[in-house]
Amino acid sequence: MAGKDEKTKQTKPKKQGTIKQIITIFKYTHKEDKMLPALIAGAFLVPVIVFVILGIIFRWTVLTWVFLMLIAIMLGMLLSTIVLTRRADMVGYKQLDGKTGAAISVLRNINKAGFNFPEQPVWVDPRTKDAIWRGTGYNGIYLLGEGDYDRVKRAMDRQEQSIKSVTAGSQIPVYRVMVGNGQGQVPLKKLRSNIIRRKAYRPTHHKNALLAKIHPRERFILTKAELEKLNARLRTLQTKNGMGIPKGIDPTRMQHVSRRAMRGR
Repeated sequence: MAGKDEKTKQTKPKKQGTIKQIITIFKYTHKEDKMLPALIAGAFLVPVIVFVILGIIFRWTVLTWVFLMLIAIMLGMLLSTIVLTRRADMVGYKQLDGKTGAAISVLRNINKAGFNFPEQPVWVDPRTKDAIWRGTGYNGIYLLGEGDYDRVKRAMDRQEQSIKSVTAGSQIPVYRVMVGNGQGQVPLKKLRSNIIRRKAYRPTHHKNALLAKIHPRERFILTKAELEKLNARLRTLQTKNGMGIPKGIDPTRMQHVSRRAMRGR
């Protein structure tokens, strides 16, 4: 038993400390972003300089100087961390952009907010590697496309028809999101906010015509039970129709990239 415990301790990976994580993220980001040290230094010094100027103007006492300079240093460290995180995200998006499965990698972390974006695509073109992922949220169903706009649009038409076969009679909206840098497409770096900010509305029917004009529509929101039922129906649909992916082709696995792993988290 003791031997097994020792082996378990040896094989169990050690968690990186916060400082080591920050150093790893900095090294990774600095390779692509040479302005990073100057930006971090600037973010740290701005609150310190501001507090020094205020101290000179208002002639603080020694105790006030010590207390407020500690606050300035803490603010500087916070701003530096924010700058590092944002610059690391920018580098991460740049590295992911154009790779198959990049979109689903970006959206993986929003599952906790009620969204569900499975890593397995619902459709893939074996020749071009164009792909479609299907996800859900409390405000409806998402079709997420990567690749040529026209080819993916035709495939999305077929996917939406299949979805309506299991949601017939409901008002559940289906959102189409094309990821890319062209016209009508959503850039990878804006994908997460684009998904989260989407709001669906449905008409509100009032017997009173005046109230109907004042409140012409209301937010479309699924309950937790309704969302679970929807996900179950879509899983059944997927099992019935098959993945639509030829054997040997798994674009998510082939191009799978984790932004957190890239940043050393």
